[in-house]
Amino acid sequence: MTDDARKIPTHEVTYTRLRDMILFGILEPGQPVTIQGLTADLEAGMTPVREAIRRLAAEGALLPQGNRRVAVPRLSASDLDQVAFARLTIEPRLAELAMPAISADLIERLEKIDAVVDACIRADDVPGYLESNHAFHFAIYEAAGAGVLLDIARSLWLRFGPSLRVVSSQSGATELPDSHKEALAAMRASDAAGLARAIQRDIAQGIEQVKAGLAAGKI
Repeated sequence: MTDDARKIPTHEVTYTRLRDMILFGILEPGQPVTIQGLTADLEAGMTPVREAIRRLAAEGALLPQGNRRVAVPRLSASDLDQVAFARLTIEPRLAELAMPAISADLIERLEKIDAVVDACIRADDVPGYLESNHAFHFAIYEAAGAGVLLDIARSLWLRFGPSLRVVSSQSGATELPDSHKEALAAMRASDAAGLARAIQRDIAQGIEQVKAGLAAGKI
C-alpha cells in the first residue's frame, strides 16, 4: 500500500470499491447480494460496508432488499428516459465548460486513454472498455470545474452503467459506443461546441443500445 493510499479513510476506500463494482457491472441489475458477502468481497468491516451501502442507496445505485440483502435496481423504460434526458443535457454541457481548461497535456492523456479504449474494443474486452471509457469521459468532465454537474453525472453513470454492461456483454465490445476521435479532434481545434456534440453522440449510442436491450427483455 502506498503512502497516499494509507491516507484515504477506510470508509472511502470501501465506498469507492463498491461503487466501482456497481459502475462497471460486477453487480448486475436485480442481482441480490448479502451484506456479509460484500464484506468478504470488499475485504472490509461491517461498519464501512454499511456506510458505503447507505451512501450508494441515497444515490439510487443500490436498493435495500430486506434480510440483510441489497441489489442494483433494474432500469425501467421510464427510468431510462429520465437518465437519458439528464445525461444528454448535463454531460455535453460539462464538456463545453471544460474546453477552456483543456491543455496539450490533458489531450495527450486522453489520447492514451482512448488507445486503451480502442484496444479493449478490438479484444472484445467489455470490462476494460467500461473502465477506460469512464476514465476518458470523467477526465474531461473534471476539468470543467462544475462540481454540482459533476456529482450529478457520477450519479447518472451509477444508474446507467450496470445495464450497459449487461447489454454489451451480450453483443460484444465491438458494438460499444466510441466517438472519442471526434471529441479529441474538437479539443485540438478548441471547438467547445464540437466537443459537446461528440460527447452527446457517444452517450446517445450507448443509450440506444440499452433501450434496445430493455425492449428485447435482455436487461
